[in-house]
Amino acid sequence: MRGSSLALLLALASTSALAEDLKLDGHRIVLPAPLVFEAGRAEPSSPAPLAPLVAHLAKREYITLVRVEGHVAGVAPAEAQALSAARALAVARALVAQGVDCKRLLPVAFGDTKPVADNKTPAGRAQNTRIELHNATLRGRAIGGMPVDGGGQLAGDPCS
Repeated sequence: MRGSSLALLLALASTSALAEDLKLDGHRIVLPAPLVFEAGRAEPSSPAPLAPLVAHLAKREYITLVRVEGHVAGVAPAEAQALSAARALAVARALVAQGVDCKRLLPVAFGDTKPVADNKTPAGRAQNTRIELHNATLRGRAIGGMPVDGGGQLAGDPCS
């Protein structure tokens, strides 16, 4: 990672302004409450948990790209991929509707390929069905030399 990117991330992590109910776990942005989706639906039940992220990004123009990752478990792999793409795009569009520039958002789908818990239990599947938000670029430069899509499949254009 370049020194300037590391310095920016350290400054970002240590600012008291981050106490707008957001937390950072590495480059992952943790919302104060999870986004909830009805089974099989793409739109979140309420976009309210996104409000702190909207405020956060409004104050930090140097965060030039946030990756919106969709993850879905408990359904057939093709269905998981399609639903995770639809959810990532729906969340990106909800952020745009709240004032975030669409060019600062990159929705990507992972389907069921990146579980964080055991898919054999309902609790594990619930953990694996999620939206993750990641800082992808600072001042137009990829963080840590990693691909900005994180290895996911592009889910659509939030600007359209």
